[in-house]
Amino acid sequence: MSKTQPIKTRPFDMANYLGSEAEITEYLRQVIEDGDPAELAGALGDIARARGMTQLARDTGLSRESLYKSLSGERAPSSDTLFKVIHAMGFKLSLAPVTQT
Repeated sequence: MSKTQPIKTRPFDMANYLGSEAEITEYLRQVIEDGDPAELAGALGDIARARGMTQLARDTGLSRESLYKSLSGERAPSSDTLFKVIHAMGFKLSLAPVTQT
């Protein structure tokens, strides 16, 4: 009788699956459509980790620690932080009317 080896797993991290700007843009678009501010913050954190948190800290003028905390997805950061991060990442927000089906 052979002893089976335990399966080693790692926690899922979306940042590992954001390899292109098209993937990042689509991910962010879907999260924004859901309308959850904490989920948006978490998605921005995923993108920041995929691109590099240190550069984002430089571009926003916020500390890495502050960004990790604000973009953890556990809470909704201030609108000031969200706008700084979105702008520093090279995105712009635009609005469109909700279409009713």
